[in-house]
Amino acid sequence: MAVIDWLLDADPSVRWQVLRDLTDQPADAVATERARVATDGWGARLLALQAPDGRWGERAWSHDWTDTFHVLELLRRFGLDPASDAARRAVGLVREHVTWRDPDFETPWADNAFFEGEVEPCINGNVVATGAYFGVDTTPLVERLLGEQLPDGGWNCEVENGATVSSFETTINVLEGLLEHERSAARRRGEEYLLERHLFRRKTTGEVVDPVWLRFSFPHWYHYDVLRALDYLRDAGHDAGDDRLAEAMSVVDGNQAANGRWPIQNVHAGASHLGLEDGEGTPSRWNTLRAMRVRAWCATGGGSAPLARSG
Repeated sequence: MAVIDWLLDADPSVRWQVLRDLTDQPADAVATERARVATDGWGARLLALQAPDGRWGERAWSHDWTDTFHVLELLRRFGLDPASDAARRAVGLVREHVTWRDPDFETPWADNAFFEGEVEPCINGNVVATGAYFGVDTTPLVERLLGEQLPDGGWNCEVENGATVSSFETTINVLEGLLEHERSAARRRGEEYLLERHLFRRKTTGEVVDPVWLRFSFPHWYHYDVLRALDYLRDAGHDAGDDRLAEAMSVVDGNQAANGRWPIQNVHAGASHLGLEDGEGTPSRWNTLRAMRVRAWCATGGGSAPLARSG
């Protein structure tokens, strides 16, 4: 089976993005397929799991992937249309009822509404991305993130514990939030933090910061990897001819299997509502979709239609 045909033989959340990003289908065909995210497959299954109090997994956030925070992120990445009735209902329940209160431990932000965020910028960046995507005004949370940008251009969740330099993982989460909300000056500085390090190397020594970043995941949740960074830069409309992307693109090319597909290389531990792939080492539609559109972006030297917006 040709790679494109294999990608199209998939869940609507994959298929509509393939139609838009890899096959140049007309907008009405893309929109029709995208609408199915709310009614068929993985998107519909997640929506059906929401409790009447707006929560998934009885938590705003947890160390697994079954809670409100992580399910909303996945629906965003699936491309659930924010204008759909299903999205409006689900997000409305979250806005009305969900706070950061947790039955297992006390927190000073327990009474914050979900879209007001909590304390860690890696979490708040994701909340901004999800909120902005689904039409929630997250300006106060954005302003807080802008005030937390470190001198080297990035962000770090461990600042409250004494960290003074930025983190790749925290920075990519904040950047995705700023992209959805669009605050160009801070976002560009954060992008430069990644680009100056060629997306995976230490600025001081040139060493690879963490070899696991060269192995691709989906869902990646809060974790960083090179493919996630490249897909973010593509979505942000960054210049695909930037020489600092070349080494990261060689990592993408090197991870392609002989059958033309990209495998899932790293499944992050934790309970999940869905099994999106067949396990580490098996062909991954999500990694193949993202790798192919990143490769197409670099080949054309241009930007792209944004991944996560209505229309």
